[in-house]
Amino acid sequence: MRLKISHTTEYHYDDPVQYSLQRLRLTPKSQPGQIVRAWKTTVHGARLEAGYTDHFGNHVDLVSTNAEQVSIRIVAEGEVDTEDRAGVFGPHQGFVPLWLYLRETPLTKPGKLIREFAKASSGDNELARMHDLMGAIHATVAYKPGETGSETTAEHALEMKHGVCQDHAHILLSAARYLGIPARYVSGYLLMETPEQTASHAWAEVHLQGLGWVGFDAANNICPDGRYVRLSTGLDYKDAAPVSGMVMGTAAETMSVSITVAPAGQSQSQSQS
Repeated sequence: MRLKISHTTEYHYDDPVQYSLQRLRLTPKSQPGQIVRAWKTTVHGARLEAGYTDHFGNHVDLVSTNAEQVSIRIVAEGEVDTEDRAGVFGPHQGFVPLWLYLRETPLTKPGKLIREFAKASSGDNELARMHDLMGAIHATVAYKPGETGSETTAEHALEMKHGVCQDHAHILLSAARYLGIPARYVSGYLLMETPEQTASHAWAEVHLQGLGWVGFDAANNICPDGRYVRLSTGLDYKDAAPVSGMVMGTAAETMSVSITVAPAGQSQSQSQS
């Protein structure tokens, strides 16, 4: 499947920005399950300083401002061919050792609820157990936008029993690591079936013996297929966020995100702000 993607992020500030430095993880790479046919990122109101590959293998662009800007606009767009691999990404690659993906982070530290949740999962092998865990998270944690944020921990989301795809991914990461299974956060895009759903997405991957990395999307209770495009990976959301960084010299900001994900030749738009 060939997907056409357009992702626009706009910042508007009450006061001029004296200085900002942001990391953009908005460039997908050709890798198992996807081939990037065309891609470009343009920035208005800021300038591109450098591009590099980080320790997780993500392409990162650094952009900065040092003038009195009151708005910044970032547009990433292109076309990607995808393949349905039933969630299997394959062998571990890159600079980061596999054992690092067992590390707890502030967002994924397991509490009593997650430990009990992980222990309750069952299956004849690790693959079956991860499918059982994914299904349990999907059944327990309702998809409910606007109730959680980027600082919400996996334990808190499970306690509230609602959240968004980021929270579903964090819960699965936390439970898998507690069980001794390496797990990582994946940020990307998903071709949605209904316009009211957001197109930006996140899911978890766990490393299983004999298969390598396998994706589990607990928000939708499926393993990623040809509708998914991977952007970046990390230990949690903070490592893989599409845009992150610092802004100085402003009291308040308004951010809006507009994303289009559609089969090439069609149009399907969703936005969130």
